[in-house]
Amino acid sequence: MRFTELPTPCFIVDEKRLVQNLAVLRGVADRTGAKILLAQKAFSMFSVYPLLREYLAGTTASGLYEARLGKEEFGGETHVYSPAYAEREFGEILHYADHIVFNSFNQWKAYGNLARAAGKSCGLRLNPECSTQPAEHAMYDPCGPTSRLGITEANFQPELLDGIEGFHFHTLCEQNADDLVRTVAAFEARFSEYMEGIKWLNLGGGHHITRDDYDVETLIKCICYLRDKYNVQIYLEPGEAVVLNAGYLVSTVLEVMHNGKDIAILDTSAACHMPDVLEMPYRPPVWRAGEPGKKAFTYLLTGRSCLAGDVIGEYSFDTRLFEGEQVVFGDMALYTMVKTNTFNGVPLPLIAIRRADGTDEAVRMFDYEDFKGRLS
Repeated sequence: MRFTELPTPCFIVDEKRLVQNLAVLRGVADRTGAKILLAQKAFSMFSVYPLLREYLAGTTASGLYEARLGKEEFGGETHVYSPAYAEREFGEILHYADHIVFNSFNQWKAYGNLARAAGKSCGLRLNPECSTQPAEHAMYDPCGPTSRLGITEANFQPELLDGIEGFHFHTLCEQNADDLVRTVAAFEARFSEYMEGIKWLNLGGGHHITRDDYDVETLIKCICYLRDKYNVQIYLEPGEAVVLNAGYLVSTVLEVMHNGKDIAILDTSAACHMPDVLEMPYRPPVWRAGEPGKKAFTYLLTGRSCLAGDVIGEYSFDTRLFEGEQVVFGDMALYTMVKTNTFNGVPLPLIAIRRADGTDEAVRMFDYEDFKGRLS
């Protein structure tokens, strides 16, 4: 059975599952008054922004291009945070941003007057020094030793708070509400004395709100506690939760070979199309497949690039894999399209939407010019 008749490799975002996630997020917003923003660093498929804006308050951006995309294609509020702003870009960022978050007091001193003169709401990113990541995910820990992300208690300068309207912290990655509770306790221990006069508090991203086992009630209690104690507008900026389990990457088997193990070479690539498989490392689910040895036939699924390590992992299937069959990876909307590259000249996957009636609609196809256009 073929998953789609579209050419592969192909990203498909499922409209029904997307709406299910959005309904959960809107429920949190309705019950707490919090404003939930799309973190574009995880998902920037602007063809579905008209749907997302029915449920979310706006977007967050990590720099100029994301800010422009959010302002032009999504609307609503546009929040921008960067570890350091480039002088040549900051003036244009002000054209698109509503909120500007600064990573240090040096950045605030350099650009704060420009932002305030432009009528922007200005905030500071704080580092509550509360690591919630396991050691193997250290590269995703914003609060780890020597982190450059946010102002620590030792570097806080309360005499420079004039004009600051909000604080932002971010410590989570694919985590439940208990880790947010820990973070809030650490934040209050270090920075609660500076909350007087603050208008908003951004709790960052990494909240896996739409996961089946996520403790939504604890999240709601945490938001309401902060809202009522400090009389602030609460923001959350999840990326993954918006599209969790709502996307697929469909690939086709190009060749099956044997070298110690049965190996399937696909027309997709971990290095080019799902780099978190190599960076995280992350093991994506595969449609109708199981763990190695659980089903009759086990294959090492690999990519088509020349990188020796372009390996996705071992999976087992009920039947043998043959050339031309489709292999479908799940949970492929988040941190995939935004990270794709054309290393080795591997083409970018087509991007499509699976509509509510089950039909697949291609919204973007890529060709040689997209590869050549990134080079010189």
